[in-house]
Amino acid sequence: MTTFSPSARDAAARNVADLLAHALEHGPAHRALVVFDRRSELNAVLTEAYRRALPEGVFIDFDAVAADEVLAAFADLAPRDLVVLIQTTSFRLNEYRIRMELFQRGLKVIEHLHLSRMPGEQGLVYIDALAYDPAYFRGTGHALKARLDRAQGGVVDSGGGCELVYASPFEEAKLNIGDYSAMKNVGGLFPIGEVFTEARDLEAVNGRVRVFVFGDTSFRVNRPDAPITMIVERGRVTGAENSTPAFDEMLAIIRAHEGDVWVRELGFGMNRAFSFARTVDDIGTYERMCGVHLSLGAKHGQYQKSQLKRKDARYHVDVFAVTEGVYLDGERIYADGAWTA
Repeated sequence: MTTFSPSARDAAARNVADLLAHALEHGPAHRALVVFDRRSELNAVLTEAYRRALPEGVFIDFDAVAADEVLAAFADLAPRDLVVLIQTTSFRLNEYRIRMELFQRGLKVIEHLHLSRMPGEQGLVYIDALAYDPAYFRGTGHALKARLDRAQGGVVDSGGGCELVYASPFEEAKLNIGDYSAMKNVGGLFPIGEVFTEARDLEAVNGRVRVFVFGDTSFRVNRPDAPITMIVERGRVTGAENSTPAFDEMLAIIRAHEGDVWVRELGFGMNRAFSFARTVDDIGTYERMCGVHLSLGAKHGQYQKSQLKRKDARYHVDVFAVTEGVYLDGERIYADGAWTA
């Protein structure tokens, strides 16, 4: 029995049309090119959704043509035209970094990646995550950014007496909320919904945080039977209580190459299709979960720190915090699984 009912397919088409109209602001004055493959059912459903939303679009089956033909189709587009990439795994065109190169050409891009990591019923969750509510994403997103940008510190309360304390202002927060009015590039990796930053002083982060999901070495969601309590001292992970072999392995790999395990990104996920209980296997997709995630490892392309050299930074591993509350300057901005800013 197929996972995707007619109503689910209609929802996919509706969500895709809303993304195109309200987030990408794509209209008939510009062309659209959709590159897809046929290797998964979710991929087929999304391709069908884009066919319904883009009746004048050009569709290319990635597996049915040579790489040169795909590159030639990209080259034929003009700035502000749209490219959609629907990938069961990840398209490879030699050393061609598709999305970044397309952005350099002034093209709008929607990228759906690693769809094979969301089998069966997870595909329905993925479709729900594509729904775009401009009032929520833009209103709440900009409010969270404003609070972070003026905050002098904050606390992530993980319950059970575990608090991760940020005794530092934050770097200028970045937005992934479908509002590209102040950005050079339009589009990115979908689903969307995130505001992220990190402490200006990484060593001013201390405390304990309970981790209920982390990204393992296969870039998939790993959910231990019980949350792991991560101990953070001067911005570094110094211990993990109630840990698992997979979590210990991840920490050991980072330490082997970078020495310390730094806590860098503080991410406020906003996508209400994902929650503590409602997950998908792909860690990059689940990163938008409505709650708090952190990154472990020295790597972060958006922020530079004098004590961390980019050439030596190799790892950026997402971990997800049990979140009872989030406080900025003593004001609670997250409660009962939702942002209140």
